[in-house]
Amino acid sequence: MPNHLSILGIIHTAISVFALIAAFAALSQAGKIDPKSGTGKLYILLTIITCVTGFPIMKTGHPTGGHYLGIIIMILLPLGIYAIRLFGKAAAYIQLIIMSTTLFLSMIPAIIETLTRLPISHPLAAGPNDPLIQKALSALLLLYLVGVCYQVIKLRSQKKAERIAAGISNT
Repeated sequence: MPNHLSILGIIHTAISVFALIAAFAALSQAGKIDPKSGTGKLYILLTIITCVTGFPIMKTGHPTGGHYLGIIIMILLPLGIYAIRLFGKAAAYIQLIIMSTTLFLSMIPAIIETLTRLPISHPLAAGPNDPLIQKALSALLLLYLVGVCYQVIKLRSQKKAERIAAGISNT
C-alpha cells in the first residue's frame, strides 16, 4: 500500500526536515535553541512554515493530533521568543524549556509519519497506536526530559559562574 504525499505534503515534509536539522544544529552549537542565534531564527521560521503548511493537510478529512500540536507550537513559539521580556528572573529557564518543548512536540508527528510511511513497500508501523510507535514516543519523552534537565543544570551552572565572576570583578 503506497503512502502517496500530495505536493503540499512533500513541501511540508521537506520544510519540516530542514526545521529539525536547524534545531539539532542549534542544540549542538549552543546546547539550546536560542531565538537570537542564526540557527534559532532559522528553526523558528521553518517551524512556523511547517505548522502553516500542515494545517490544510487532512488525510482523514478533519483535524488530527498533528494539527493540534501545530497550534500548540504556534502558541509556544512567541512565548519562547519573548520569554526574556515576559518572565523576569526565570526567563532564561522558561525560554529554554519552551523552545525545547516545541522541538519535542515537532518530533511526535515526525516519528509517527516516518514509521507509518517508511519503507514505502512495507511501513514499520500500522498506525499511531502501533507498539513500535508507542515505544519510540516513550523514548522521545525520556530523551526530552533528560535533555531539558541537562540544559537547566548547565544554564544554572553558567549563571552561577557569571554571578561569581561579577562578584569578583566588583571587589
